[in-house]
Amino acid sequence: MRNEFLAKPAFRAGLLTFCLLQSVPAGADPAKSIAYEPTPTRRAELLNLLRQDCGSCHGLTLTGGLGLPLTPEALKDKSSEALKQTILYGRGGTPMPPWNPFMTEAEAGWIVDSLLKGLP
Repeated sequence: MRNEFLAKPAFRAGLLTFCLLQSVPAGADPAKSIAYEPTPTRRAELLNLLRQDCGSCHGLTLTGGLGLPLTPEALKDKSSEALKQTILYGRGGTPMPPWNPFMTEAEAGWIVDSLLKGLP
């Protein structure tokens, strides 16, 4: 009887969720606790894309140009999720293109986190 219970997919999924949540500190947001960190090579590629491609509109120092500034001060009141969606899908009716053909959702999230912290 015990083995039948353990074999149920719903039980295994619940157990996995329970174990993952136990590894998150009290009061922390579980969705934000597992941060994506690109490999050093991919990190360099993403930073180059950010400085060169994004910088062509947002200014080479990301302090503004055709596009708005991408400094921590300018972005502090923006939702991380909204910023990620803007990177991935662009903004209709503006020059902001979608970048999802060139990066994953996790990579866009890493870019947002990097912008909010201040670029290295």
